[in-house]
Amino acid sequence: MNADIIKDVRRTKPLIHHLTNQVVMNFTANGLLAFGGAPVMAKAEEEAADMATAANGVLINIGTLTSAELPAMIKAAVAANQKGIPVVLDPVGVAATSFRMDAVKQLTEEIQFTAIKGNAGEMAHLVQTPWETKGVDSIGKGDAKEVAKKVADTLQTSAVVTGETDYIYTNGKLFSNQSGDPLLGSITGAGCLLGSIMTACLTTDHNTEDCLKTAVSFYGLAASYAANQQQVQGPGSFLPAFIDALSMDVQTLEERES
Repeated sequence: MNADIIKDVRRTKPLIHHLTNQVVMNFTANGLLAFGGAPVMAKAEEEAADMATAANGVLINIGTLTSAELPAMIKAAVAANQKGIPVVLDPVGVAATSFRMDAVKQLTEEIQFTAIKGNAGEMAHLVQTPWETKGVDSIGKGDAKEVAKKVADTLQTSAVVTGETDYIYTNGKLFSNQSGDPLLGSITGAGCLLGSIMTACLTTDHNTEDCLKTAVSFYGLAASYAANQQQVQGPGSFLPAFIDALSMDVQTLEERES
């Protein structure tokens, strides 16, 4: 983990344009604000390119995708590519329906993504690798490391496969992360917010490898810290503690957790 990346995010307060799902907008906005970024949620096709051009990074999340939203996602991401700012894809529930898969296929054909993040089932589906899923959840077993490599190689991007162990594959190198807490799996939008924080880290001048490793490991550290607070008794009390933890620095989290 590179704490300087987090300091840089908090110093520059990057504007992240979210084209994300309806379920997680409030949580994502509050989480990114706590971390140090500035969220904007804008999905109208008429303003998508302008908003992306004004932003420092773009997050595309298909969790509650509609056919009317896809053109806006494409316009925003194309504008981001033209500006040279990071674009992150979160293919939520892509394995659930052909509509989602067709949309992601169009997105990946027209856009160069800086990183793609998803659970093992979602990421495996992107590269036609068998993996059991249930709605937006991954419930099967397989080689997540190989899935990360295959997504990165096939789509010419960096891949982050989330799970009990997270795997990051970028620039021909594989990294793993085991920080986190099972309570993340009991709240809606945990993965979606991670995509936002990844995008914020990628706006800094540090290399992609360090940005992704820092985002994923810090996120897990904050979750672990929050889950171990005395007042946390379950998912409901975990949420505010987690938002608080995202606002802390690495040293504080490590010292208070130990």
